[in-house]
Amino acid sequence: MSDLDAYREKARAFLISMAPKFGRDARRANTVEQDLALGRQYMAARHDAGFAGINWPVEIGGQGLTHLHKITFDGEEMQFGMPSHFFGISLGMPVPIVMHYCEDKAWVKERVLKALRGEEIWCQMFSEPSGGSDLAALRTKVETDGNGWKMNGQKIWTSWAQYCDYGVIVTRSDPTIEKHKGLTYFWVDMKAQGVEVRPIKLAGGDSHVNEVFFDDVRLEDSQRLGAVGGGFGVALHTLMIERYIATDSGGFGPHLDEFIKLAHEVDINGKPGIEDGRVRQQIARNHAMRAGLDSITKRAFAMMMAGMQPGPEGSLQKLVAVRSRQKLSELAMDLKGNLGLAFDEHAFVKTDWGTSWLNAPTGRIAGGSDEVLLNTIAEKILGLPQDHRPDKGVPFNAIPA
Repeated sequence: MSDLDAYREKARAFLISMAPKFGRDARRANTVEQDLALGRQYMAARHDAGFAGINWPVEIGGQGLTHLHKITFDGEEMQFGMPSHFFGISLGMPVPIVMHYCEDKAWVKERVLKALRGEEIWCQMFSEPSGGSDLAALRTKVETDGNGWKMNGQKIWTSWAQYCDYGVIVTRSDPTIEKHKGLTYFWVDMKAQGVEVRPIKLAGGDSHVNEVFFDDVRLEDSQRLGAVGGGFGVALHTLMIERYIATDSGGFGPHLDEFIKLAHEVDINGKPGIEDGRVRQQIARNHAMRAGLDSITKRAFAMMMAGMQPGPEGSLQKLVAVRSRQKLSELAMDLKGNLGLAFDEHAFVKTDWGTSWLNAPTGRIAGGSDEVLLNTIAEKILGLPQDHRPDKGVPFNAIPA
């Protein structure tokens, strides 16, 4: 038995022992607040069992194992529907970025431990109402204020901000130079004076995303991550992680096995749907696509294990996975006929096709819209020339608003 196989068995045994209290069935009737409280208990138990920070260095509070060990555990955990979704962004992007760029290592180690145990949650604040999909068009500004900074502006679509203790943010520190060069990156205390969070209710009925407003929020220079004016580079580092962390080959929708199960249950022209050639074709296409995306992810993690930076292939992963999830969810609803219109606000997005379809457009925007990803694929993978950019070389404050 290989090391990974043994690790998988150990992880599965732990998850089976946790499922009666923390699994999907145990959580079914919970409110968001009850689910969050249960999630914090689960994260503490996961940490104590040695399944937290799996691929992070031991000296910072992790387990010191490989990225493949993390993929193995995540794949097993996903099947049980544990209440870990509140912490996915926190541990996936902001905390690793703070680990990499923050110079106060004792403070970072304390934050890492609390984040791994679910005691603290971090959010990521990039998108803005007026910026569209152009991150470098952001207008949240910071100005020097004594030996620190003063921040004013607004962010939007910030996941779980209403429950967060800290966040990372990209700001405009110099509007007199090109838009990509005048940005600076910070971490923010979400309980600081001048920070206001307003939840946004989505079509699916939940409010996991938020608007965040900043009114003369004080930032110490020690909260800066990276160089003054170097914020876009830190943001790209964050997004490079996000393209791999923020999706799976199913686009965080139902597993393909769920579709095959449905195809056995429905009738098409008096025969089981699984016998219809069109249905079987879609199963084959999705299986091949998801296998290809899984290979891209494994390759990326292998590169990281070797000390290399993964390439722009993550854009391909994110683009294809969420698009295909939306199309497969639509087909599943068509196969169910009138029953496909039934809506359960407590349904789980990875097992309910209607919930998956309704929430898929959010996934096509979060972490980079389709259009942004297509540009990245065209320029970075296919080597095509850049689109014409009329704002190239122009100071940000000279660009018409």
